[in-house]
Amino acid sequence: MQPFELPEFYMPYPARLNPNLEAARVHSKAWAYEMDMIDVPQHGVPIWDEHDLDSHDYALLCAYTHPDCDTATLNLITDWYVWVFYFDDHFLEMYKRTRDMGSAVGYLDRLRLFMPVTGQITEEATNPVEKGLADLWNRTVPAHSADWRRRFVESTKNLLDESLWELSNINAERVSNPVEYIEMRRKVGGAPWSANLIEHATGAEVPESIAAARPLEVLRDTFADAVHLRNDLFSYEREVLDEGELSNGVLVFEKFLEIPTQQAAEAVNDLLTSRLHQFEHTTLTELPPLFERFAVTPEQRLAVLAYVKGLQDWQSGGHEWHMRSSRYMNKGGKAAPTALSGPNGLGTSAAQIIPSVLRTMPQRLRSVTNLPFRQCGPLPRPDFYLPYSTTLSPHLDQARENVVVWAKEMGILDEPHPASPDRTIWTEQKIRDYDLPLCAAGIHPNATPDGLDLSSAWLAWGTYGDDTYPLIFGHPRNRAAARLQTERFKLFMPLDATQTETPLNAMERALADLWNRTAGPMTDAHRKIFRKANEDMTESWVWELENQFNNRVPDPVDYIEMRRATFGSDMTMALCRLQLGQSVPPEIYRSRPVQSLEKSAQDYSMLMNDIYSYQKEIQFEGELHNAVLVTQNFLDCDLPRAAHLVNKLMTERMHQFEHILAVEFPALFRDYNLDRKAQQTLLHYAEDLKHWMAGIHIWHEGCTRYNEPALHRHNPTAPSPSPQPSPTPSAPTPLPPSGPTGLGTSAARLKPHSTPTPA
Repeated sequence: MQPFELPEFYMPYPARLNPNLEAARVHSKAWAYEMDMIDVPQHGVPIWDEHDLDSHDYALLCAYTHPDCDTATLNLITDWYVWVFYFDDHFLEMYKRTRDMGSAVGYLDRLRLFMPVTGQITEEATNPVEKGLADLWNRTVPAHSADWRRRFVESTKNLLDESLWELSNINAERVSNPVEYIEMRRKVGGAPWSANLIEHATGAEVPESIAAARPLEVLRDTFADAVHLRNDLFSYEREVLDEGELSNGVLVFEKFLEIPTQQAAEAVNDLLTSRLHQFEHTTLTELPPLFERFAVTPEQRLAVLAYVKGLQDWQSGGHEWHMRSSRYMNKGGKAAPTALSGPNGLGTSAAQIIPSVLRTMPQRLRSVTNLPFRQCGPLPRPDFYLPYSTTLSPHLDQARENVVVWAKEMGILDEPHPASPDRTIWTEQKIRDYDLPLCAAGIHPNATPDGLDLSSAWLAWGTYGDDTYPLIFGHPRNRAAARLQTERFKLFMPLDATQTETPLNAMERALADLWNRTAGPMTDAHRKIFRKANEDMTESWVWELENQFNNRVPDPVDYIEMRRATFGSDMTMALCRLQLGQSVPPEIYRSRPVQSLEKSAQDYSMLMNDIYSYQKEIQFEGELHNAVLVTQNFLDCDLPRAAHLVNKLMTERMHQFEHILAVEFPALFRDYNLDRKAQQTLLHYAEDLKHWMAGIHIWHEGCTRYNEPALHRHNPTAPSPSPQPSPTPSAPTPLPPSGPTGLGTSAARLKPHSTPTPA
């Protein structure tokens, strides 16, 4: 008996088969024999025999996922996949089953010697994995630019190194939380690595100028998430029940959502569908303006579109292979044709496109039919799990007065409200109610008076910008002005610390002042890091506007990842990190444990903010960017269930924070041979992050930014509160049967309808 029945998959692209399949089968078998991967036990343990290779049929996988490449290219790509699956099974037998962490570290360290970005391989291979990697590296990298090589090295290292994360969780019998799992699965699962090989197979590299831009990163990540979640559904029986694996999305959802396995499989499939919807949305709405913004040439645009098509081919081809390979659970799917499903045999995948679109239409429609400004009331405060505390700076009272003076000097309290010219966006009463110095005083309890003033002003600037963008650019739907303003911000963050531009408004004037006071003493490298954090925050404001223009509730994974930027956490954490000095090598800050520690703290605090700000954003601002709303939309559940899950995710992220400090930091110190000073610096940084989370909680409890009477006071045109508000938040107002309202959905509206009046 299978543990669950495979769900109905969203299949928007037809699968096609490369005509060079048989040649790849013959070549890959001969290559695997040459590399000693078949019938050559490793330390007495058999890994593969010829039947294993034949039944897994990696040539079929590559022929489906790369249907258009020539024979030589398909042979090379197939060899790469034979190698990576052999590595996976070799690592399982040698280190996962034995739980030999020490030997695993040395084994993975040696593999780096066979991936030089420049120069020749000088090390002698000692096992089939090293021998295969050396051969493949020499056959592949000469055809590519230095940028592609660097990206391919990084994705290959991630694929290899993060196997230790899986092994560590197995040893600790630990199932990861959903956010951690999605992020780590991208590295362990290897789909970004596959995306690099798609560039090789199509002969079209992504231009270096845009390779790190958000749209290209989203395409890569949505591709990776869909590939991995699909694999998790097919491999659950093999991985979880046979191998004792804990890195599987179905198991993660099963534990986190506390639901049976079948329901968890359906939830994983819903997330898979959502990620493919995000892939399509990004391709259609974010790539065109990116091309214009970076003046991408016609030839480069064709290369990017060939890459996108390659990603699509991989999705559909990978599904076909999973349905046929003996490696996975594929006998219990819903194979019988139905009235909606149509034929499902070999070569009929194109017939599945329309039925799969129809099946997933309700999920797509939910994301673009949100009714803004609905009455909801405040959410009840859950019992947050926060094991850390902080003190408040003794300079708080003076900082409260100083930030008001500073805001007046910058003109922040003078800019008119676009809907009511007789009032301003921020007033003195509003900035006092928001009490940003209270937040700064908890985050930086030991700050000097000047340091606390500076931190308070940065928080005020970020909060003001976050409030201003929807009013100035969102309601008039002025994309061009929002993009121009965001680009102009860069003028006031010069890397040489020399200001040459004249500010045109309060946001620019305040940023110029803050940059001069903050970036001047920094090194060039630190200044670059800090500027990038600010750029990411202001770019995220534009991302929010685009969703507002399309009335589109974000995909849950995209929301989590972008919310870190909109919350300003990267910027404030960068300030914390840069104050620690240079006793810690930069690569340590880029290591997985430190990055995971930061993201856990960020997610905990931003999700807390979403619970406190729910009424402000949903009822008073018509917002779409709130984790409770995103959860409710994705799971199609009621409001109490969504709020409960957001708080549970906060708790899981806090447990991860504790786990990293207790388990992963000591391993990091050991693996990187860090001296005592570097260890103390990192532990001090962890203390700063504890203060950061505790200070943000104190601020939410102490300020009146989210207090209902203050919300009505600061929004005089909003509806009055009900005389006896219910202590339990009401369910969202049912949506009118008007159909979707987002970009490209006008054809779905069969008859005109009136615009709903905000409640």
